[in-house]
Amino acid sequence: MVKIGLIREGKIPADNRVALTPPQCKWIHKNSNEIKIIVEASPTRCYTDKEYESAGVEITNNLNDCDILLGIKEVPIEMLIPNKTYLFFSHTKKKQPYNQAMFRKILEKKITLIDYECLTHDDGQRILGFGFFAGVVGGHNGIMAYGKRTGQYDLGRVYVQKNLQELVHTYFGLKLPPIKVAVTGSGRVAHGILEVMNLLGIIEVEPDVYLQKEFAYPVFTHLKGADLYRHKSTGVYIRENFHENPAQYDCIFQPYTKATDILMNGIYWDTDVPRLFEWEELAKPDFRIQTIADITDDKNGSIPCNLGDHSMEDPVYGVDKISRNKTAPYLKNSVDIMAVGNLPNELPRDASRYFGEQLIKYILEELMKGGSVMVDRATIVKNGKITATFDYLKEYGGV
Repeated sequence: MVKIGLIREGKIPADNRVALTPPQCKWIHKNSNEIKIIVEASPTRCYTDKEYESAGVEITNNLNDCDILLGIKEVPIEMLIPNKTYLFFSHTKKKQPYNQAMFRKILEKKITLIDYECLTHDDGQRILGFGFFAGVVGGHNGIMAYGKRTGQYDLGRVYVQKNLQELVHTYFGLKLPPIKVAVTGSGRVAHGILEVMNLLGIIEVEPDVYLQKEFAYPVFTHLKGADLYRHKSTGVYIRENFHENPAQYDCIFQPYTKATDILMNGIYWDTDVPRLFEWEELAKPDFRIQTIADITDDKNGSIPCNLGDHSMEDPVYGVDKISRNKTAPYLKNSVDIMAVGNLPNELPRDASRYFGEQLIKYILEELMKGGSVMVDRATIVKNGKITATFDYLKEYGGV
């Protein structure tokens, strides 16, 4: 019998998502005699302890007897249990400095760390993630922020709704002004943004038409890799080459800064990837963008004026275009930034249900085998030792 524990989220602010919902735990128990799910008591989950108990799941304050521990966000150092196998989003593979102490403690406690972000199909496609719901919430919040800036319409908050279905009902009868929205990216985040664009009745137009025309109704254009980047020598975009050699490419987003009211950013970014624009462009009189929903949320990343996260309750801040300082939102000489690291927390039950479905469908059986090619390539640390794939993290881990 393998005991799997759902840990209480300890990172502050507390995350309310779960890896497995009560009905999913009940399904696992019904369909497998080899797995027992145990849930660590928590007052902050989107599903209550009582809901898990009603599904026949044991609630406890001690997970020491569990073999595998499932979380969502990083685990605080003091909560790490030695010699266990953990699955969570560790945010360590890019040597993130804010998680270095946790990573070193994982090594010290001889823990096995499997990172959700690194669980992929053979073609590299990620299996688990909350990107779609981050896109939905971020897209909504971007439209909401522009309404608050201009006073032309009023859109409420996502988290006051019970689920996505109820959120959709709030869109009925909402008339938007003739805004122009640029959506970047082609992954799950972008798909979530596009869902909101369609639900709100915002019409898609091709990039060239978007740049050339003004419209009497709200429109958006969807910019993928080839619309955003061009090789410095060849002038073309090849996806595989771009991801291997991003520094060899220029960003060609600049014309859109003059034609866009709201930017919804859903692109992957790393330090060698060119930014969508630079600070100097932000200060120019023809920089039209007033609201930026930076949903992939890289501080000082593809959006240089992302100065860091705000909270779910207070997601928008301003940045003065000249001084480059953070301000209150919706001021005359500022651009508004929506940057929140845990956007799916606003639709936690929908997001958790989708995540758990993928976990059961693709990962659970692989875990029960005690390892597989898929699991092995996502294992950053095994029994306190950094695996060969992640050998580059040795200095980061103090090895």
